[in-house]
Amino acid sequence: MRTSHSATLSALLLVLLAVLVPLSALSAWVDLEIDDTDRYVAAVSPLSSDPAVRDTVADLITGEVMTHLDLGPLQDSAEQFLHRGVLSFTTTDTFRTAWDSANRTAHTAMTRALDDEDGEAVTIDLAPVIEQVKQRLVDDGTPFADQIPVTHTELTVVSGDAADRLRSSFRWLRYASVWPAVGTAVLLVLVVGLATVRGGRAAGLFAAAVAGAGLMIGALVLRVLLAVARSRVLDAVPDGDRAGAAAVSDALTASLRTTVWWVLAAGAVLLVAGVAGRLLLRRGGRGDGAV
Repeated sequence: MRTSHSATLSALLLVLLAVLVPLSALSAWVDLEIDDTDRYVAAVSPLSSDPAVRDTVADLITGEVMTHLDLGPLQDSAEQFLHRGVLSFTTTDTFRTAWDSANRTAHTAMTRALDDEDGEAVTIDLAPVIEQVKQRLVDDGTPFADQIPVTHTELTVVSGDAADRLRSSFRWLRYASVWPAVGTAVLLVLVVGLATVRGGRAAGLFAAAVAGAGLMIGALVLRVLLAVARSRVLDAVPDGDRAGAAAVSDALTASLRTTVWWVLAAGAVLLVAGVAGRLLLRRGGRGDGAV
């Protein structure tokens, strides 16, 4: 009977941790990174030197600008020249500054899209980049540079439909804030502590091992959720924007993927320590009995 009771509690602890670990990580991530403009910008700022982002920006700007230019037989040559010019510009400090500024504005759009019910997509407006490219080409004396229109060219990060699907989840995560993480830590301490007080060291070590297994299961659940969410979000992004959107998505979720590894490691330590501790206790008990 006692064994059955212990098995039930162990299964319950595993289920709780499998739910609480991803909930804790996601709610803390939304509260500490996604809802904080400075941390959001800091996360995506390094992407200004990412090849996928640079290529996507160059393709989008070139394609948009050339739809507004008619240079006759020089059209193809001008398009290639402009693409090279934009790509070269993306290696400059000016582009990095413009990228950060555009993402600061994009963060406002993301917050609005995840709060409102208007189905608005989350985009990065590249108009400031076009303006800087145009000025650079004009300064270099490029013949057609003064004809380049500064239009709103957008890199889609999250489509309107995807934002609609994510909205309710984000609201719950915002409401939860960091409290699931606090609750998970308290639960672990209480379970291991009470098991030790009521059943001794062996029971405490068993509880630690079960908690470790639960943490590892929760970390794996979080990793699966991240993979599924990434796939669904990117599938809804236009093909031309997908490489850049993938880079932004990966940058924003980098801390969550790191969390997966930390929780897996912590769970493995608890599991191994609990199992090894119980084995040592049993061996010690047998040795004492032999004496």
